[in-house]
Amino acid sequence: MASARPKKPSAWSPFKYPAFALLWTATLVSNIGTWMHDVGAGWLMTTLSPSPAIVALVQAATTAPVFLFALLAGALADRLDKKRLLIWVNLAMLLVTAGMTAMVAFDQMTPVLVVTFTFLLGTGAALIAPAWQAVVPSLVGQDTLQPAVALNSIGINIARAIGPALAGALIVSAGLYAPFAVNMLTFCVILLALMLWTPARQPASALAPEPLADAIFTGVRHALNNAALKAVLKRALGFFLWASAFWALLPIAAKAVEDQMFGSGAALYGILLGTTGSAAVVGALILPRLRHYLAAETLVTLGAIGMAFALVLLAIFPVSLAVLAGALLAGVSWIAVLTSLNVSAQTALPNWVRARGLSVFLMVFFGAMTVGSTLWGQVAENVGLRAAFGVAALGLLVSAFALRGVKLGRAGARDLSPAMAWPEPTVALASDDLNDRGPVLVSVRYDIKAGSEADFLAALSALAGERRRDGASEWNVYQDAATPTSWVEVFKLPSWAEHLRQHERATVSDAALRSAVHAFHVGPQAPKVDHLLAPSAAPGRPPKLSDTDA
Repeated sequence: MASARPKKPSAWSPFKYPAFALLWTATLVSNIGTWMHDVGAGWLMTTLSPSPAIVALVQAATTAPVFLFALLAGALADRLDKKRLLIWVNLAMLLVTAGMTAMVAFDQMTPVLVVTFTFLLGTGAALIAPAWQAVVPSLVGQDTLQPAVALNSIGINIARAIGPALAGALIVSAGLYAPFAVNMLTFCVILLALMLWTPARQPASALAPEPLADAIFTGVRHALNNAALKAVLKRALGFFLWASAFWALLPIAAKAVEDQMFGSGAALYGILLGTTGSAAVVGALILPRLRHYLAAETLVTLGAIGMAFALVLLAIFPVSLAVLAGALLAGVSWIAVLTSLNVSAQTALPNWVRARGLSVFLMVFFGAMTVGSTLWGQVAENVGLRAAFGVAALGLLVSAFALRGVKLGRAGARDLSPAMAWPEPTVALASDDLNDRGPVLVSVRYDIKAGSEADFLAALSALAGERRRDGASEWNVYQDAATPTSWVEVFKLPSWAEHLRQHERATVSDAALRSAVHAFHVGPQAPKVDHLLAPSAAPGRPPKLSDTDA
């Protein structure tokens, strides 16, 4: 009797994990407040300055901090206790929101202050974004990671559906200060949930945490040598730079058609954002079924084409019904792209560098949104709103065509759990500061069969990527002139501690790359490994350590 196929997790399966359900619910409430703030800030700016370039600065002030501080935030999230980091930053954001609420209530706001407060809140969001993203895999099982990421996107878009409409109603009924006051209260909800949450224990490293600057450089180096993550970054840049026109110019589009069907531009703006969010929720619910038939890169391409047509609707038909249709199409397209890219980024990263890798993704995402928001505001200012939407739509189509060969989601089959396959190096050097010694040069000598050089070098090239991803700053391979069948792999690390971290970082998939290279070795013993350390402060020759751990 044939064994039954394992049942695929449903879209709602992550809710069986209490920690995920708690934080998801609190984050939903907080995101509703955030969207209310965004609508309030965008509309407040239109009352203070009618210039499209100035209004678009609100969107830029929201996204610029993530671009500026994402790498720092990722390094902090990988080094510090994530729960404490989230609590302290959310508390600071609560205080900033309270100040903004008071300024609006007492009619003391100016365009500069709106941008300043928005930038401060954006900075807080930037500091916690990688931590939130990196926490998700620890809240659910591996088989429910994709539904969990999709549910996070659904939560954001439920908030986008509720928050803007609620903000528009409150602005009309209570005044411009009301959305900011509600946002202030939502921070209390997320703080309570964080205090109730008990994170799962993570295996502790025996090594001291990396210095902050080194941690940042290690994260960037890993990203640059992670082919699956680089594919995500290319696709993200090619989409968000152009799609940012929708979010940056939507307040202007709402104001341009405010009298054609709705009496208030603020109400229409809220309805448009609510429509976009509702469409995104529907899109997120049907995405699991679509993924069964379509590859991630196909979904991203279709999402880019859909967003292009949404912008065309806004450009050619500046009337309320057409703008609503564009908002519907934009919501479905946006969620298809964002969820596909997010899942692909999550599955491309091992746990030790997850926050830093995701911070690089967020930096590209929000960097493209920041540049795009500023760019589209200037284009609309100089050549008109219709032209700005038209150019952005054309850019999306050209980009989708140019990047159609960039594949996504190819890391899902890799086992990124720690392998712990390298034995500890044999150390014959007595030194209290050994971990700080560096740089370290590691050499591995292979003896291979004549005629297998091409296949050996191909396998070694794949292993070189792993060496760089896990900490090596330089890598090379050399052939022995006296013995042509002998090859020496050499890679360099900044310190002995970093080499020990390299041992801890190696994944099961990395171990398979190493085994593939070692399969070419035909010597009577394992490949010979030497570790060379630069001289310490004391005079003398560089000490030499040998083992067979590579």
